[in-house]
Amino acid sequence: MSISSINYSSSVLGSQIRNINQQLTDLSTQLSTGKLSQNYSGMGTNEGFAIAGRSQISNIAAYTDTMTNVNVSINLANTALQSLTTIRSTVQTGSATTAQDLNVNGQTVAQNTAAAQFGSMVGVLNTQSGNRYLFSGTAFNTQSVANAGDIINGTTTQAGFKTVMAERQAADLGANGMGRLVQTQPTPSSVKVSEDVAGSPFGLKIAAVSSTLTGATVTGPSGSPVSFSVDLNGVNPNNGDKLSVQFTLPDGSTEQIDLTASTATPTPLGSFAIDASTPVNPNNTATNLNTALNTAITKLANTSLVAASAITAGDNFFNTASSAIGTSVNNQAATPAPITGATALSGASPSDSISPGFVAGDSINVNGTTLTFVSSGATGNQLNVGDSIQTLMSKIDAITGTSMPSTIHGGSITIKTDDAASLSISGSTPGATAALGALGFSSTPITATQPPLRVGSSPASSATTLVNGSATTVKWYTGNDGPGSPRSTAVARVDDSVTVQYGAQANEDAIRKELQAVAVFGTFSTSPTGQYAGGQVAALSLRTTQALTKQPGQQRLEDIQTDLAMAQNTMKDAGTRQTQAKAQLQSIIDQAESAAPDQVASEILSLQNALQASYQTTSKLAQLSLVKFL
Repeated sequence: MSISSINYSSSVLGSQIRNINQQLTDLSTQLSTGKLSQNYSGMGTNEGFAIAGRSQISNIAAYTDTMTNVNVSINLANTALQSLTTIRSTVQTGSATTAQDLNVNGQTVAQNTAAAQFGSMVGVLNTQSGNRYLFSGTAFNTQSVANAGDIINGTTTQAGFKTVMAERQAADLGANGMGRLVQTQPTPSSVKVSEDVAGSPFGLKIAAVSSTLTGATVTGPSGSPVSFSVDLNGVNPNNGDKLSVQFTLPDGSTEQIDLTASTATPTPLGSFAIDASTPVNPNNTATNLNTALNTAITKLANTSLVAASAITAGDNFFNTASSAIGTSVNNQAATPAPITGATALSGASPSDSISPGFVAGDSINVNGTTLTFVSSGATGNQLNVGDSIQTLMSKIDAITGTSMPSTIHGGSITIKTDDAASLSISGSTPGATAALGALGFSSTPITATQPPLRVGSSPASSATTLVNGSATTVKWYTGNDGPGSPRSTAVARVDDSVTVQYGAQANEDAIRKELQAVAVFGTFSTSPTGQYAGGQVAALSLRTTQALTKQPGQQRLEDIQTDLAMAQNTMKDAGTRQTQAKAQLQSIIDQAESAAPDQVASEILSLQNALQASYQTTSKLAQLSLVKFL
């Protein structure tokens, strides 16, 4: 018989030793790397949690990068807005000063400063963050605002603001320099003043007339075009009797002329002389009244009207809010008073009505919303036919969301809108269409004239319309001008369920109004030796100061800064949550993948002892012989 030798490599004991060696190798790797394994299979059952956690940490890192970039943009935008606030304060302080000394160019020092500040504003509004223009809305690759020189002076093919302002001034003053008013003496004892054209947007508009002139008859304002007359009826007024005429200017402001009958010699300013000849001739008093009224109107036209014209030209050029204008047509045999805000929608009043008027069952469509006319008990989008036209205008304004209320003056209705492209008003019934026509809107749907607005014909002094000037006029704002909130033009996701809006547009009301006011003040000039130069600049300075003063209910630069600050606060909160989540996720990953050094060392020691015992057993077995075995 024979005894086979012990084969170490194939024995169970050898296999165990190799297994212990492999475990020692793995544990040594764990001890040196701190990880349970270098591959997925060795990580254990919790590795799925670790992989998910690592993915979330990667997302957090991406959100952190996004928030860093957004914060840079917001900080730059806030710095720009703060610069605009400083410019506003500088120009406002200058316009509020009383010094009106004119240089050879017909401007004050404050106006020169405003012109320089306008260039600074344009530079600020073209601020970039990387390759992104911060005030261009969604058109972030496009310069926000045209070059300052082009805006003011125009290009070789397009007119700038200076041209638009000059045209508007000529149209508002008229050929006779009286603000488009016509003054006559129909009889030796009477004086009449009328607007030159019904429904014209230019010049002075007669708003009201009052009189304490003894024995005099005052008629109007009424008719189309609007006029008033004063007839002394061959009677001299008493000393101190007064005639007051109130006018509405193109910018919506009102001015009043007061003329007092006087026996003083010389005749005081703001008065007209009562005839003192022998025998007394009241017709001479009427002539004196006519002369004094002409002088007062001419002064008003060449001072406050010129300033108001410049402000309105700024609106025509810079303001994206547009309007649709209709002039009432009364189809009655007798000439009624022109419609006013108090005129009934039904046209029931024969002395102050529209013909035809709205009746129960009529309806109109305003930007997709239907307004229905009922006999009484109107609710929601309904109007009583006995309601006023002003009530209808208010309903329309509520639907369009205009920032400037629609107006009714001198028989002319002006519907205002902030988005000219969207305005559409039409009659849904034949009667409503006819009633809209009676209000002066001859075509339906009613649409708004797209800005910028230019004087409609030449010579400007006799023009009667404003027309779309976009094809021939510099477009000052070159960024995105679509509908929607400016803030929504830049959106960033900063957490799985959180986004922030941080867009801005240079044509937002707060920015546009400041840019417009500074441009008007810095561009306007007059003859330094002109009779009315001081009055013009004083009136413009007052309006500029008011335009740069914060008004309740209007957007302010600080409102934009508040919106951006809210976005930053949202990101800060998200960042805090993400920091906490990252720490927790990292803990889960560490628990799933990390090897505890103490535990690994203990296991290594245990395996080393087992390996030593195995080696000793193997050694003894290797020395075994048949003799020893027997």
